[in-house]
Amino acid sequence: MNIRIWVEIVGWTGAVLITGAYALLSMGRLRAESVTYQAMNVMGAAGFVVNSGWNGAFPSAALNVVWIGIGLYALRQNRAARKPPTPPSA
Repeated sequence: MNIRIWVEIVGWTGAVLITGAYALLSMGRLRAESVTYQAMNVMGAAGFVVNSGWNGAFPSAALNVVWIGIGLYALRQNRAARKPPTPPSA
């Protein structure tokens, strides 16, 4: 497969993931704190980074790197909140 076609597929997949995540959130099917919502945003933004970077749209690529960072932070916070508390030492 031609690299250009691959980059376009990755970019369009990213667009579908981010738009789908937002639509599901808006319809009340997902919560902003959910792993699914954040993972869709992180993966979608990664697709945009590939596509934007390849096409020289560096402001868009940079924005999506920040978007990935926000999503990863949210996923980390979500994971920390789900950890059971450690029992106190005797």
